[in-house]
Amino acid sequence: MDPYKEIERLQKIISDQANVIAELKARLDRFENPKNSRNSSIPPSQDYTRPPRTKSLRERSGKKPGGQPGHEGATLSMVENPDEIIKHIPQFCSCCGRDISQFQTKIIERRQEVVLPKIEPIIIEHQVFECTCTCGHSIIADFPTGVTPGISYGKEVENLAAYMSARQFIPFHRLAEIFRHVFNIPISAGALVKAINRVAQNAMPAYKLIHNRAENAKVKGADETGMKINGHKGWFWTIQGKLFTYIMASLNRGAQTLYEHFPNGFAFSILVHDCWKCYFKVPVVAHQICLAHLLRELIHVSECYKLKWATDFKQLLIEAIAYKKTLLPQDYHETLFQRTMFEERLTKLLEEPIDPKYPIAISLQKRLVKYRQHIFTFLYYHQVPPDNNGSEQAIRNVKVKQKISNQFKSFKGAENFAILRSIIDTAIKNDLNPLFSLSQINAISF
Repeated sequence: MDPYKEIERLQKIISDQANVIAELKARLDRFENPKNSRNSSIPPSQDYTRPPRTKSLRERSGKKPGGQPGHEGATLSMVENPDEIIKHIPQFCSCCGRDISQFQTKIIERRQEVVLPKIEPIIIEHQVFECTCTCGHSIIADFPTGVTPGISYGKEVENLAAYMSARQFIPFHRLAEIFRHVFNIPISAGALVKAINRVAQNAMPAYKLIHNRAENAKVKGADETGMKINGHKGWFWTIQGKLFTYIMASLNRGAQTLYEHFPNGFAFSILVHDCWKCYFKVPVVAHQICLAHLLRELIHVSECYKLKWATDFKQLLIEAIAYKKTLLPQDYHETLFQRTMFEERLTKLLEEPIDPKYPIAISLQKRLVKYRQHIFTFLYYHQVPPDNNGSEQAIRNVKVKQKISNQFKSFKGAENFAILRSIIDTAIKNDLNPLFSLSQINAISF
């Protein structure tokens, strides 16, 4: 046998084996360092290994736990004029047994307790009268709007049902139990559904006002999440800003939903989102992709490969975010040098060659090259945040609702929740009482 051919054959075998080893090592890295809620956008419920705690992106602040100096507390305080006073006066001497009920006394100490009165429903009867004029014409008064024939539940019952369903996430059968046991009002789950339908219908004008605010806002965030609707896959979307939250129920996750609610797009807005592709199909001034998502992906790459590129990229983003916090609105026209430094470092990282044996890192780099112009938008506009946390917080209530109630029985119920939750969250962002806001909106029937 020719020794040279044998050597060539063995070298080929070694080369093939080296390629197989590299491929298997890359696959093993993925299994040893899977994506989970600590290093990606995967929710904790889908973690394969269920880590005991979520890894936060926050760094240690050095502050002690609890309220910080200057924090306004909410301590329960005694009132000057209580609704009821109960005097506890000694009647007999504990030493000799003498009757001292008529002796002069003085207050030694005061204590107060907050109690709830027994809740009893108030039944209001509306009576319509007829009067005959001297001309012979008979006039009959009108019932107030919303007072239906027979007996019905008042606006206060409807408002409270809507608040407890959309804000406190209480399912209908438990809500009926609360009304029966706490408020002494016998009401069925079906009647509660109809009551909430009426509140949602009357809230439509306010919902449209929030829609207009969302459409015209210069900076806003967007996010979406899945939800079961009568056993089928549905979606909830949010478009939110600092002082408003607009939530939509939909049966699809595509750009069609955005076009249906916002046919003109967001031509005068900067949109912050998590890089979901349908958001790039909507006309906007600029995009800002969520850096919190990006940081988690870089953590995953670091855990898989211990790659310096990922560490450097993560450090760049952390420094840019920290620099953003130091800027005042008037500083943005004077930050050209610092922004240029960040941009140059970003360009260098996106152009840095990555070894083919790190496929996850290569895939991430290619995606960032594609969306390069949307990474540092927040450094050019004061109101643009570097992350999409506000939208994730706005859409989280849908997942809480799902965990408690499992699903919506109808698309109408999902729409009602979107309407009521939009009003409630917008009220909270404006430091308003959400129950009072629903009461004001439902006071006028349309």
